[in-house]
Amino acid sequence: MSQDLVMDRGTEDAKQFARILYIAHALTFLFSAGLLSLLVLIVNYVKRPETQGTIVYSHHTWMIRAFWWYLAWSVVAWVLAATIIGIPIALIVWGAAWLWAAYRIIRGFLDLNSNRPMPT
Repeated sequence: MSQDLVMDRGTEDAKQFARILYIAHALTFLFSAGLLSLLVLIVNYVKRPETQGTIVYSHHTWMIRAFWWYLAWSVVAWVLAATIIGIPIALIVWGAAWLWAAYRIIRGFLDLNSNRPMPT
């Protein structure tokens, strides 16, 4: 019985830490356009193996994928911005990528609070 309580406590601690990571990702997207999110990404990679077999694992994967897709679309926007004609399109691409990342952070946070795993 006490082992079950320890496992539940460990999962609850992992969920709380994942909540903190969601908030950290959100703050870095708000205040650094996602650049500082690289630091949070490293923490996601370090903590993810500890959560194997729990719903929290899917949340770490969700945040990791969100970062890499956001980075890919930001690179596309920067390449487009290299041309004068592409600047308006680049702003649209970057804005869409930012909104998409915001959606992923908000949805992940809400699903974590509802004890739902993220889709793979």
